[in-house]
Amino acid sequence: MSDLDRYLQAATRDNTRRSYRAAIEHFEVAWGGLLPATGDSVARYLVAHAGVLSINTLKLRLSALAQWHNSQGFADPTKAPVVRKVFKGIRALHPAQEKQAEPLQLQHLEQVVSCLEQEVQVARAEGDRPGLLRARRDMALILLGFWRGFRSDELCRLQVEHVQASAGSGISLYLPRSKSDRDNLGKTYQTPALQRLCPVQAYIDWISEAALVRGPVFRGIDRWGNLGEEGLHANSVIPLLRQALERAGIAAELYTSHSLRRGFATWAHQSGWDLKSLMSYVGWKDMKSAMRYIEASPFLGMARITERPVGP
Repeated sequence: MSDLDRYLQAATRDNTRRSYRAAIEHFEVAWGGLLPATGDSVARYLVAHAGVLSINTLKLRLSALAQWHNSQGFADPTKAPVVRKVFKGIRALHPAQEKQAEPLQLQHLEQVVSCLEQEVQVARAEGDRPGLLRARRDMALILLGFWRGFRSDELCRLQVEHVQASAGSGISLYLPRSKSDRDNLGKTYQTPALQRLCPVQAYIDWISEAALVRGPVFRGIDRWGNLGEEGLHANSVIPLLRQALERAGIAAELYTSHSLRRGFATWAHQSGWDLKSLMSYVGWKDMKSAMRYIEASPFLGMARITERPVGP
């Protein structure tokens, strides 16, 4: 790979690059489209998959086609009037409510952490090293993911060298790049220590138990208790979270890694955080992104009005 290719590749996130590659393959191989494409062929591709693929998936396919043509020096067929008109018609005839992850409520966070703490005690008493490590790791990952509002890929890219934690004080976490850091300038995130459900202490307990001094914070653990050299893959966070929730007696099928982020946003909103502070803490750049995550009840104010007065 040339230096030019290496820098061009670094400009696009790995997940986006994989998604675009799959989208081009679907257009060219699965559907039989020709590249470079015309506006008419892209419009027919959209029609062929209208109502089958979601609106968001079709948008991703268009973005991938646009990126391919631009990078190859061809005119972008997705900008053709026929493509825009067909896509507008698909949105009108196939409306779909956007599916969102269930926010992890504070009481469920307490429930799953309590279960993990019990698993720590049982594993320690039984000399179950793998079980002890998994419980410590999962507790640290869930609490950091919730209180810091991290995405799954951000959790999986944390490096021990970039984290400074002080028991009873707080934790500082540096990420060289993230989805919200478009210019890859790097950003430091901070979170205070808490009286309970503390992400700082959970992190310290995990790092101490696993004897980690460098490399990825969150790693795979085999059945003998050996830690992997590589960090967890972002896709592994969902099953990890769901399994922990299920062990705590919580129906987990509606939860994803975004449930941690949405759960914190919901808690902060209900706790009186103003939107500007919440956006700054989590890293949202626009209000629309923030509002997608906030689980606000429109009836909270009405409840206070309809409450019956206490007394005679």
